Amino acid sequence: MTLAATEEQDGSAYRVVVNDEEQYALWPADRADPPGWRREGTTGTRARCLRRIEEVWTDMRPASLRRLMDGRATAQ
Repeated sequence: MTLAATEEQDGSAYRVVVNDEEQYALWPADRADPPGWRREGTTGTRARCLRRIEEVWTDMRPASLRRLMDGRATAQ
């Protein structure tokens, strides 16, 4: 059995959470959101949530660093 098949058959529900730095994480759906994180809107299997994170989190830099670097590039 592949890892993807195992994740689909896990039976647990997960959600995607995001923080103010626009960093994403997988979180068990039956637990309260971790402090400093909010729900992104995607829930389901582990594999589904991980696919969503892969789709939306394309720049791993924290939002504050992206803003700083964008400001420097604009100022030059």
